[in-house]
Amino acid sequence: MASSGGPEIDQLIQLLARLPGLGPRSARRAVLQLIKKKEQLMIPLSAALDRAVEAVRTCEVCGNVDTRSPCAICSDPRRGETGILVVVEDVADLWALERAGVGAVRYHVLGGVLSPLDGIGPEELLLDELIARAPEFQEVVLAVNATVEGQTTAHYITDRLGPSGIKITRLAHGVPVGGELDYLDEGTLSQALKARTAL
Repeated sequence: MASSGGPEIDQLIQLLARLPGLGPRSARRAVLQLIKKKEQLMIPLSAALDRAVEAVRTCEVCGNVDTRSPCAICSDPRRGETGILVVVEDVADLWALERAGVGAVRYHVLGGVLSPLDGIGPEELLLDELIARAPEFQEVVLAVNATVEGQTTAHYITDRLGPSGIKITRLAHGVPVGGELDYLDEGTLSQALKARTAL
């Protein structure tokens, strides 16, 4: 639907509406805010986007995004001391783990999960690169989502790495910190009970 503000504004709305979490209404509000605060927001944002287009690259080692390759995480010599490689689906998952302060680990970004219905097979992911890197580590932690596709991907990786003898673990699933049992779904409760630990 046209914004009645000209093709440039319509294009900006359409482009912003493609971003996750933004629909057409949110995109229109964002564009109006940018226009109202052109000097404070739109011009600096435009300059930052131009710089990002030139500077941002994908890390050739782990798949993270940074302004250099290898990225800051892969370049940090302290990261290798734990001997732990954490496998994630996407860069957003890597960033979430870093915000949580999981420790001096290294990462491998798969770039998605196996999903035959969507035409995503092993060739579309960075699985061969993972298999090649894994022998450098003592433990591989599969930090994939607890979806059918995530679990399928975890099983595929486990089968591929099994003969290597590398310790393979996964993130615990169950009751979240601060969670109330009455509000959790049956699958989460069942998994939490199966993965119970001693006190």
